[in-house]
Amino acid sequence: MTDLVTRAQIILLARTLHVPAQRLAHLERLGAAHLHELQQRMASIMFDQHAEVFARISKLVPIIPLTISMPLVQRIVPPMMTGRAAGAVGVDHPKKAADTVALLGTAYAADCAPYMDPRTVGQLADAAPPDPIVLILNEILRRRDYITAGPFLAYATATLIDAVEQGVHDDAGLIFSAAYAFSAESVSAILRQLLNGRWQRIPRILHTVLNGSPDLQLAALSAFARCDDDVMTAVGDILFAVGTSESISNLIVTAIRVGAIAELLTFTGRMNPQVLDAMAANPVIGDEAALTAIIGALDHRYEPSVWRGLLLLIQRSDTGIQQIVARLVADLSDSSVATLPSIAAETGLWPQLLQVLASGDTSVHTRIGAVWARLPPERRAGLELHIHELQLDTHMAAITSQIPTISVEEVFFRRRQMRRHRGTSDSWPTR
Repeated sequence: MTDLVTRAQIILLARTLHVPAQRLAHLERLGAAHLHELQQRMASIMFDQHAEVFARISKLVPIIPLTISMPLVQRIVPPMMTGRAAGAVGVDHPKKAADTVALLGTAYAADCAPYMDPRTVGQLADAAPPDPIVLILNEILRRRDYITAGPFLAYATATLIDAVEQGVHDDAGLIFSAAYAFSAESVSAILRQLLNGRWQRIPRILHTVLNGSPDLQLAALSAFARCDDDVMTAVGDILFAVGTSESISNLIVTAIRVGAIAELLTFTGRMNPQVLDAMAANPVIGDEAALTAIIGALDHRYEPSVWRGLLLLIQRSDTGIQQIVARLVADLSDSSVATLPSIAAETGLWPQLLQVLASGDTSVHTRIGAVWARLPPERRAGLELHIHELQLDTHMAAITSQIPTISVEEVFFRRRQMRRHRGTSDSWPTR
Protein backbone atom coordinates (compact mmCIF):
# COMPACT_ATOMS: atom_id res chain seq x y z
CA MET A 1 0.00 0.00 0.00
CA THR A 2 3.01 2.27 0.37
CA ASP A 3 4.77 1.62 -2.97
CA LEU A 4 4.32 5.22 -4.12
CA VAL A 5 5.37 6.59 -0.74
CA THR A 6 8.41 4.31 -0.73
CA ARG A 7 9.37 5.52 -4.20
CA ALA A 8 9.07 9.12 -3.04
CA GLN A 9 11.30 8.50 -0.02
CA ILE A 10 13.97 6.93 -2.26
CA ILE A 11 13.98 10.04 -4.47
CA LEU A 12 14.09 12.41 -1.49
CA LEU A 13 16.98 10.46 0.02
CA ALA A 14 18.79 10.53 -3.33
CA ARG A 15 18.37 14.32 -3.49
CA THR A 16 19.72 14.67 0.02
CA LEU A 17 22.78 12.57 -0.79
CA HIS A 18 23.21 14.02 -4.31
CA VAL A 19 23.19 10.63 -6.01
CA PRO A 20 20.96 9.17 -8.74
CA ALA A 21 17.83 7.51 -7.34
CA GLN A 22 18.76 4.30 -9.19
CA ARG A 23 21.76 3.87 -6.90
CA LEU A 24 19.45 3.63 -3.90
CA ALA A 25 16.80 1.37 -5.47
CA HIS A 26 18.05 -1.60 -3.42
CA LEU A 27 16.93 0.22 -0.25
CA GLU A 28 13.24 -0.03 -1.20
CA ARG A 29 12.98 -3.20 0.87
CA LEU A 30 13.41 -1.06 4.00
CA GLY A 31 9.92 0.34 3.47
CA ALA A 32 8.61 3.89 3.49
CA ALA A 33 8.78 4.46 7.25
CA HIS A 34 12.44 3.45 7.63
CA LEU A 35 13.45 5.33 4.49
CA HIS A 36 11.68 8.45 5.74
CA GLU A 37 13.52 8.24 9.05
CA LEU A 38 16.85 7.70 7.25
CA GLN A 39 16.24 10.66 4.93
CA GLN A 40 15.25 12.92 7.82
CA ARG A 41 18.36 11.99 9.79
CA MET A 42 20.67 12.48 6.83
CA ALA A 43 19.06 15.84 6.03
CA SER A 44 19.43 16.93 9.65
CA ILE A 45 23.12 16.02 9.69
CA MET A 46 23.83 17.82 6.41
CA PHE A 47 21.91 20.96 7.32
CA ASP A 48 23.45 21.05 10.79
CA GLN A 49 26.93 20.89 9.23
CA HIS A 50 26.18 24.17 7.42
CA ALA A 51 24.51 25.80 10.42
CA GLU A 52 27.39 28.25 10.96
CA VAL A 53 27.32 29.40 7.35
CA PHE A 54 23.54 29.80 7.46
CA ALA A 55 23.86 31.79 10.67
CA ARG A 56 26.23 34.27 8.97
CA ILE A 57 23.83 34.67 6.08
CA SER A 58 20.99 35.17 8.53
CA LYS A 59 22.85 38.07 10.21
CA LEU A 60 23.04 39.91 6.90
CA VAL A 61 19.28 39.75 6.28
CA PRO A 62 18.32 42.77 8.47
CA ILE A 63 21.18 44.82 6.99
CA ILE A 64 20.75 44.40 3.24
CA PRO A 65 17.37 45.46 1.80
CA LEU A 66 15.54 42.63 0.08
CA THR A 67 14.93 44.75 -2.99
CA ILE A 68 18.70 44.82 -3.48
CA SER A 69 19.67 41.33 -2.31
CA MET A 70 16.98 39.27 -4.02
CA PRO A 71 17.79 40.24 -7.63
CA LEU A 72 21.47 39.53 -6.93
CA VAL A 73 20.71 36.19 -5.28
CA GLN A 74 18.67 35.03 -8.25
CA ARG A 75 21.47 35.99 -10.63
CA ILE A 76 24.52 34.57 -8.89
CA VAL A 77 23.41 32.00 -6.29
CA PRO A 78 22.48 28.48 -7.48
CA PRO A 79 18.94 27.44 -6.46
CA MET A 80 20.33 24.52 -4.47
CA MET A 81 22.28 26.87 -2.17
CA THR A 82 19.39 29.30 -1.82
CA GLY A 83 17.01 26.44 -1.02
CA ARG A 84 19.31 25.11 1.66
CA ALA A 85 19.78 28.49 3.28
CA ALA A 86 16.13 29.51 3.00
CA GLY A 87 14.94 27.35 5.88
CA ALA A 88 17.43 28.58 8.45
CA VAL A 89 17.06 32.23 7.40
CA GLY A 90 13.28 31.97 7.27
CA VAL A 91 13.04 30.62 10.80
CA ASP A 92 15.19 33.48 12.12
CA HIS A 93 13.34 36.13 10.13
CA PRO A 94 9.80 34.92 9.35
CA LYS A 95 8.58 38.37 8.25
CA LYS A 96 11.52 38.78 5.88
CA ALA A 97 10.95 35.24 4.58
CA ALA A 98 7.36 36.07 3.77
CA ASP A 99 8.47 39.18 1.89
CA THR A 100 11.18 37.19 0.12
CA VAL A 101 8.71 34.70 -1.32
CA ALA A 102 6.83 37.55 -2.97
CA LEU A 103 10.07 38.96 -4.47
CA LEU A 104 11.45 35.69 -5.82
CA GLY A 105 10.71 34.72 -9.39
CA THR A 106 8.29 31.80 -9.52
CA ALA A 107 10.59 29.61 -11.61
CA TYR A 108 13.60 30.30 -9.36
CA ALA A 109 11.57 29.58 -6.22
CA ALA A 110 10.40 26.30 -7.74
CA ASP A 111 14.06 25.45 -8.48
CA CYS A 112 14.91 26.09 -4.81
CA ALA A 113 12.04 24.10 -3.32
CA PRO A 114 13.53 20.57 -3.59
CA TYR A 115 16.57 21.60 -1.52
CA MET A 116 14.85 23.19 1.47
CA ASP A 117 15.38 21.79 4.95
CA PRO A 118 12.34 19.54 5.54
CA ARG A 119 12.32 20.59 9.19
CA THR A 120 11.53 24.20 8.25
CA VAL A 121 9.12 23.79 5.33
CA GLY A 122 6.14 23.92 7.66
CA GLN A 123 7.25 27.13 9.36
CA LEU A 124 7.83 28.87 6.02
CA ALA A 125 4.54 27.66 4.57
CA ASP A 126 2.78 29.04 7.65
CA ALA A 127 4.50 32.44 7.48
CA ALA A 128 4.46 33.07 3.74
CA PRO A 129 1.47 34.71 2.02
CA PRO A 130 -0.68 32.16 0.15
CA ASP A 131 -0.79 33.84 -3.28
CA PRO A 132 2.92 33.47 -4.19
CA ILE A 133 2.95 29.99 -2.67
CA VAL A 134 0.10 29.02 -4.99
CA LEU A 135 2.05 30.35 -7.97
CA ILE A 136 5.11 28.36 -6.94
CA LEU A 137 3.03 25.24 -6.38
CA ASN A 138 1.45 25.62 -9.81
CA GLU A 139 4.93 25.80 -11.34
CA ILE A 140 6.07 22.71 -9.42
CA LEU A 141 3.00 20.79 -10.60
CA ARG A 142 3.52 22.02 -14.16
CA ARG A 143 6.93 20.35 -13.96
CA ARG A 144 5.22 17.24 -12.56
CA ASP A 145 7.55 17.32 -9.56
CA TYR A 146 4.93 15.79 -7.27
CA ILE A 147 7.49 14.55 -4.77
CA THR A 148 8.51 18.15 -4.03
CA ALA A 149 4.90 19.35 -3.89
CA GLY A 150 3.90 16.69 -1.34
CA PRO A 151 5.77 18.15 1.68
CA PHE A 152 4.43 21.64 0.98
CA LEU A 153 0.88 20.32 0.95
CA ALA A 154 1.59 18.30 4.08
CA TYR A 155 2.35 21.46 6.04
CA ALA A 156 -0.38 23.59 4.50
CA THR A 157 -2.61 25.60 6.83
CA ALA A 158 -6.35 25.91 6.33
CA THR A 159 -5.81 29.33 4.74
CA LEU A 160 -3.26 27.96 2.29
CA ILE A 161 -5.41 24.95 1.40
CA ASP A 162 -8.30 27.31 0.69
CA ALA A 163 -6.01 29.28 -1.63
CA VAL A 164 -4.79 26.06 -3.26
CA GLU A 165 -8.36 24.89 -3.75
CA GLN A 166 -9.15 28.11 -5.58
CA GLY A 167 -5.88 28.74 -7.40
CA VAL A 168 -4.43 25.33 -8.26
CA HIS A 169 -6.45 23.83 -11.09
CA ASP A 170 -4.35 20.71 -11.69
CA ASP A 171 -6.60 18.03 -10.17
CA ALA A 172 -4.29 15.20 -11.19
CA GLY A 173 -1.29 17.04 -9.75
CA LEU A 174 -2.97 17.41 -6.36
CA ILE A 175 -3.79 13.69 -6.29
CA PHE A 176 -0.26 12.65 -7.28
CA SER A 177 1.25 14.99 -4.69
CA ALA A 178 -1.00 13.56 -1.96
CA ALA A 179 -0.12 10.00 -2.98
CA TYR A 180 3.62 10.71 -2.71
CA ALA A 181 3.35 12.48 0.66
CA PHE A 182 4.67 10.47 3.60
CA SER A 183 2.27 11.57 6.33
CA ALA A 184 -1.10 9.82 6.17
CA GLU A 185 -2.42 12.33 8.71
CA SER A 186 -1.56 15.20 6.37
CA VAL A 187 -3.15 13.50 3.37
CA SER A 188 -6.30 12.95 5.40
CA ALA A 189 -6.33 16.55 6.66
CA ILE A 190 -5.95 17.95 3.15
CA LEU A 191 -8.74 15.85 1.70
CA ARG A 192 -10.99 16.65 4.66
CA GLN A 193 -10.52 20.36 4.08
CA LEU A 194 -11.15 19.92 0.36
CA LEU A 195 -14.33 18.03 1.23
CA ASN A 196 -15.52 20.87 3.43
CA GLY A 197 -14.07 23.75 1.41
CA ARG A 198 -16.20 26.42 -0.14
CA TRP A 199 -14.97 25.64 -3.66
CA GLN A 200 -16.20 22.00 -3.59
CA ARG A 201 -13.25 20.62 -5.54
CA ILE A 202 -13.62 16.94 -4.55
CA PRO A 203 -16.42 16.11 -7.06
CA ARG A 204 -14.34 17.59 -9.88
CA ILE A 205 -11.19 15.83 -8.67
CA LEU A 206 -12.99 12.47 -8.53
CA HIS A 207 -14.41 13.01 -12.01
CA THR A 208 -10.83 13.60 -13.19
CA VAL A 209 -9.68 10.42 -11.46
CA LEU A 210 -12.42 8.27 -12.97
CA ASN A 211 -11.55 9.54 -16.44
CA GLY A 212 -7.81 9.57 -15.87
CA SER A 213 -4.89 7.28 -16.57
CA PRO A 214 -4.17 4.05 -14.66
CA ASP A 215 -1.28 5.84 -12.90
CA LEU A 216 -3.64 8.56 -11.69
CA GLN A 217 -6.19 6.02 -10.48
CA LEU A 218 -3.46 4.11 -8.65
CA ALA A 219 -2.33 7.35 -6.98
CA ALA A 220 -5.90 8.19 -5.99
CA LEU A 221 -6.56 4.77 -4.45
CA SER A 222 -3.24 4.96 -2.60
CA ALA A 223 -4.14 8.38 -1.18
CA PHE A 224 -7.74 7.50 -0.29
CA ALA A 225 -6.78 4.25 1.46
CA ARG A 226 -4.47 6.14 3.83
CA CYS A 227 -7.13 8.57 5.02
CA ASP A 228 -9.18 8.54 8.20
CA ASP A 229 -12.34 6.46 8.12
CA ASP A 230 -14.70 9.43 7.89
CA VAL A 231 -12.80 10.87 4.93
CA MET A 232 -12.89 7.54 3.08
CA THR A 233 -16.64 7.32 3.69
CA ALA A 234 -17.29 10.83 2.39
CA VAL A 235 -15.07 10.35 -0.67
CA GLY A 236 -16.80 7.04 -1.42
CA ASP A 237 -20.21 8.72 -1.36
CA ILE A 238 -19.09 11.37 -3.86
CA LEU A 239 -17.24 8.86 -6.05
CA PHE A 240 -20.39 6.83 -6.65
CA ALA A 241 -22.45 9.99 -7.05
CA VAL A 242 -20.29 11.35 -9.90
CA GLY A 243 -19.24 8.02 -11.40
CA THR A 244 -21.14 5.82 -13.81
CA SER A 245 -21.30 2.04 -13.56
CA GLU A 246 -18.83 1.87 -16.45
CA SER A 247 -16.32 4.27 -14.86
CA ILE A 248 -16.50 2.41 -11.54
CA SER A 249 -15.90 -0.85 -13.42
CA ASN A 250 -12.87 0.70 -15.05
CA LEU A 251 -11.52 1.79 -11.66
CA ILE A 252 -11.88 -1.73 -10.25
CA VAL A 253 -10.22 -3.27 -13.32
CA THR A 254 -7.38 -0.75 -13.05
CA ALA A 255 -6.86 -1.65 -9.39
CA ILE A 256 -6.54 -5.30 -10.39
CA ARG A 257 -4.13 -4.62 -13.25
CA VAL A 258 -1.81 -2.24 -11.39
CA GLY A 259 -1.73 -4.20 -8.13
CA ALA A 260 -3.83 -1.84 -6.01
CA ILE A 261 -6.34 -4.41 -4.77
CA ALA A 262 -5.39 -3.88 -1.12
CA GLU A 263 -5.91 -0.13 -1.49
CA LEU A 264 -9.25 -0.63 -3.24
CA LEU A 265 -10.55 -3.00 -0.55
CA THR A 266 -9.35 -0.78 2.31
CA PHE A 267 -11.25 2.09 0.72
CA THR A 268 -14.26 -0.16 0.10
CA GLY A 269 -14.37 -1.27 3.73
CA ARG A 270 -15.29 2.25 4.86
CA MET A 271 -18.05 2.92 2.34
CA ASN A 272 -21.65 3.46 3.36
CA PRO A 273 -24.04 0.47 2.99
CA GLN A 274 -25.83 2.06 0.01
CA VAL A 275 -22.52 2.58 -1.78
CA LEU A 276 -21.45 -0.99 -1.00
CA ASP A 277 -24.72 -2.23 -2.51
CA ALA A 278 -24.01 -0.30 -5.70
CA MET A 279 -20.46 -1.62 -5.87
CA ALA A 280 -21.58 -5.21 -5.22
CA ALA A 281 -24.00 -4.88 -8.13
CA ASN A 282 -21.25 -3.76 -10.51
CA PRO A 283 -20.67 -6.31 -13.31
CA VAL A 284 -16.94 -6.59 -12.54
CA ILE A 285 -17.69 -8.02 -9.08
CA GLY A 286 -19.62 -10.82 -10.78
CA ASP A 287 -16.76 -11.69 -13.13
CA GLU A 288 -14.99 -14.87 -12.00
CA ALA A 289 -11.65 -13.84 -13.51
CA ALA A 290 -11.76 -10.57 -11.58
CA LEU A 291 -12.71 -12.35 -8.36
CA THR A 292 -9.87 -14.83 -8.87
CA ALA A 293 -7.40 -11.96 -9.17
CA ILE A 294 -8.83 -10.14 -6.15
CA ILE A 295 -8.83 -13.15 -3.82
CA GLY A 296 -5.47 -14.35 -5.09
CA ALA A 297 -3.92 -10.99 -4.20
CA LEU A 298 -4.99 -11.50 -0.58
CA ASP A 299 -2.94 -14.64 -0.03
CA HIS A 300 -0.50 -13.92 2.82
CA ARG A 301 -2.14 -10.52 3.35
CA TYR A 302 -3.34 -10.27 6.92
CA GLU A 303 -4.38 -6.61 7.25
CA PRO A 304 -7.88 -6.59 8.81
CA SER A 305 -8.81 -3.46 6.84
CA VAL A 306 -8.31 -5.28 3.53
CA TRP A 307 -10.40 -8.31 4.51
CA ARG A 308 -13.04 -6.03 5.98
CA GLY A 309 -13.55 -4.46 2.57
CA LEU A 310 -13.83 -7.84 0.86
CA LEU A 311 -16.27 -9.33 3.35
CA LEU A 312 -18.55 -6.30 3.52
CA LEU A 313 -18.65 -6.20 -0.27
CA ILE A 314 -19.18 -9.89 -0.97
CA GLN A 315 -21.84 -10.21 1.73
CA ARG A 316 -23.99 -7.92 -0.41
CA SER A 317 -23.49 -9.92 -3.61
CA ASP A 318 -25.70 -12.76 -4.79
CA THR A 319 -25.30 -16.39 -3.74
CA GLY A 320 -23.49 -17.41 -6.91
CA ILE A 321 -20.76 -14.85 -6.33
CA GLN A 322 -20.45 -15.85 -2.67
CA GLN A 323 -19.99 -19.48 -3.72
CA ILE A 324 -17.15 -18.50 -6.04
CA VAL A 325 -15.50 -16.43 -3.32
CA ALA A 326 -15.84 -19.27 -0.78
CA ARG A 327 -14.07 -21.62 -3.19
CA LEU A 328 -11.32 -19.13 -3.95
CA VAL A 329 -10.74 -18.41 -0.26
CA ALA A 330 -10.50 -22.14 0.44
CA ASP A 331 -7.79 -22.37 -2.25
CA LEU A 332 -5.57 -19.89 -0.41
CA SER A 333 -2.55 -21.04 1.60
CA ASP A 334 -3.02 -22.75 4.97
CA SER A 335 -1.68 -19.70 6.81
CA SER A 336 -4.17 -17.38 5.14
CA VAL A 337 -7.13 -19.67 5.83
CA ALA A 338 -5.98 -20.16 9.43
CA THR A 339 -5.84 -16.40 9.99
CA LEU A 340 -9.45 -15.74 8.95
CA PRO A 341 -10.99 -16.39 12.40
CA SER A 342 -8.52 -13.95 13.99
CA ILE A 343 -9.39 -11.32 11.38
CA ALA A 344 -13.11 -11.88 11.97
CA ALA A 345 -12.61 -11.48 15.72
CA GLU A 346 -10.56 -8.30 15.31
CA THR A 347 -12.98 -6.66 12.88
CA GLY A 348 -16.20 -7.96 14.40
CA LEU A 349 -17.15 -9.51 11.06
CA TRP A 350 -17.93 -13.06 12.15
CA PRO A 351 -21.39 -13.00 10.48
CA GLN A 352 -19.97 -11.80 7.15
CA LEU A 353 -17.13 -14.33 7.12
CA LEU A 354 -19.19 -17.35 8.15
CA GLN A 355 -22.15 -16.56 5.92
CA VAL A 356 -19.92 -16.22 2.86
CA LEU A 357 -18.05 -19.44 3.65
CA ALA A 358 -21.31 -21.25 4.42
CA SER A 359 -22.29 -20.78 0.77
CA GLY A 360 -19.43 -23.06 -0.29
CA ASP A 361 -19.86 -26.73 -1.13
CA THR A 362 -18.68 -29.76 0.85
CA SER A 363 -15.19 -29.75 -0.69
CA VAL A 364 -14.73 -26.14 0.36
CA HIS A 365 -15.86 -26.88 3.92
CA THR A 366 -13.68 -29.98 4.13
CA ARG A 367 -10.63 -27.97 3.12
CA ILE A 368 -11.36 -25.15 5.58
CA GLY A 369 -12.25 -27.54 8.39
CA ALA A 370 -8.92 -29.36 8.01
CA VAL A 371 -7.04 -26.09 8.54
CA TRP A 372 -9.26 -24.77 11.33
CA ALA A 373 -8.97 -28.08 13.21
CA ARG A 374 -5.38 -27.06 14.03
CA LEU A 375 -6.36 -23.73 15.58
CA PRO A 376 -5.65 -23.04 19.29
CA PRO A 377 -8.38 -24.29 21.69
CA GLU A 378 -9.74 -20.83 22.51
CA ARG A 379 -10.08 -19.96 18.83
CA ARG A 380 -11.86 -23.27 18.10
CA ALA A 381 -14.25 -22.66 20.98
CA GLY A 382 -15.06 -19.17 19.77
CA LEU A 383 -15.48 -20.44 16.20
CA GLU A 384 -17.99 -23.09 17.21
CA LEU A 385 -19.84 -20.57 19.36
CA HIS A 386 -20.25 -18.12 16.45
CA ILE A 387 -21.34 -20.87 14.05
CA HIS A 388 -23.99 -21.95 16.53
CA GLU A 389 -25.18 -18.39 17.26
CA LEU A 390 -25.62 -17.74 13.54
CA GLN A 391 -27.53 -21.03 13.19
CA LEU A 392 -25.09 -22.32 10.60
CA ASP A 393 -24.43 -25.70 12.28
CA THR A 394 -26.15 -27.65 9.50
CA HIS A 395 -24.67 -25.60 6.65
CA MET A 396 -21.14 -25.88 8.04
CA ALA A 397 -21.31 -29.43 9.39
CA ALA A 398 -18.37 -30.50 7.22
CA ILE A 399 -16.27 -27.90 9.02
CA THR A 400 -17.42 -28.47 12.59
CA SER A 401 -17.18 -32.27 12.25
CA GLN A 402 -13.42 -31.94 11.79
CA ILE A 403 -12.85 -29.51 14.64
CA PRO A 404 -12.19 -31.11 18.05
CA THR A 405 -14.98 -29.86 20.28
CA ILE A 406 -14.00 -27.79 23.27
CA SER A 407 -16.24 -25.61 25.41
CA VAL A 408 -15.47 -22.09 26.51
CA GLU A 409 -15.52 -23.29 30.12
CA GLU A 410 -12.89 -25.89 29.32
CA VAL A 411 -10.70 -23.27 27.67
CA PHE A 412 -10.77 -21.14 30.83
CA PHE A 413 -10.18 -24.22 32.99
CA ARG A 414 -7.07 -25.09 30.97
CA ARG A 415 -5.82 -21.53 31.24
CA ARG A 416 -6.18 -21.64 35.02
CA GLN A 417 -4.26 -24.91 35.09
CA MET A 418 -1.45 -23.41 33.03
CA ARG A 419 -1.29 -20.36 35.31
CA ARG A 420 -1.06 -22.56 38.39
CA HIS A 421 1.63 -24.65 36.72
CA ARG A 422 3.60 -21.47 36.02
CA GLY A 423 3.06 -20.23 39.55
CA THR A 424 0.76 -17.32 38.66
CA SER A 425 -2.44 -16.41 40.45
CA ASP A 426 -5.98 -16.38 39.11
CA SER A 427 -7.13 -13.75 41.58
CA TRP A 428 -6.87 -9.98 41.33
CA PRO A 429 -4.15 -8.31 43.40
CA THR A 430 -5.33 -7.26 46.85
CA ARG A 431 -3.55 -3.91 46.69
